[in-house]
Amino acid sequence: MPLKQALASAIEKLTADHVPSPRMNAELLLMFVLSCDRAYLFAHPERKLTRDEQSSYDAALAERSRGVPAQYITGHQEFWGMDLIVSPAVLIPRPETEHVVETALEVLSKHEAEVEGPKSEVRIADVGTGSGCIALALAKELPEAEIHATDISPAALEIARANAARHQLERRIHFHQGDLLADLDGPFDLIVSNPPYVGDEEEDHVQLEVRKFEPRQAVFAGAIGTEVIARLIPRAHAALRPGGWLIFEISGTIADRVLPLLEDWDEVKLIPDLQSIPRVVRARKPR
Repeated sequence: MPLKQALASAIEKLTADHVPSPRMNAELLLMFVLSCDRAYLFAHPERKLTRDEQSSYDAALAERSRGVPAQYITGHQEFWGMDLIVSPAVLIPRPETEHVVETALEVLSKHEAEVEGPKSEVRIADVGTGSGCIALALAKELPEAEIHATDISPAALEIARANAARHQLERRIHFHQGDLLADLDGPFDLIVSNPPYVGDEEEDHVQLEVRKFEPRQAVFAGAIGTEVIARLIPRAHAALRPGGWLIFEISGTIADRVLPLLEDWDEVKLIPDLQSIPRVVRARKPR
């Protein structure tokens, strides 16, 4: 079957199966099967798929139609300009999480300007690293920083380590298995996290493919959504230097519940995403 016809048939199938953005998904999966870019698809519309290619494409489309995220089918997701390996062991990195990285770079720039005398090495902890996306982005931007990344899941840490190796950052990031900041030696200048923050009470409002295929412990925090954050905040307070920063991702539905947990912190700020939804919290440990 020619590429043009295969693509049209795939779009029709995904549309009938109510898959969001059917054209984008059909193109992405065909590029994955052929190991090509979008320009190739449109430059060679008459190029015929081999039997094996058609079989692989049909299988990928069937997985997407039953709700499997395209990123788990292809095994890849881009974050901060890096191609990352992903699997059902880790949460799929979202563009919104890049706001955590942006905020971290902003506060560290402020921190550097405040330091008098010789500059010391900045120590950073990424709690619940998952795919390693935040730790890798910070390692890419801060070549002199000492970065530690933790996760309670051994399978997630395998993915994070693989991503660090792919981007030649494995010597820059120290990986640790454990709950939150357990067994990490402070103090740190910055602690970042994309913790679970969805409450069980919101489950019916979460996309089906997220509920069904992404790791539950990386998505759901407990009954109301703030359970993990409520444990993280005091532990971060103990692990930070005076004047150190805590930055973590939230959803708009829990913003009002999170702020009272930060009464003992300075410079608390909610930062919205591009849709004006509260997405990141930053707070500073008093000096």
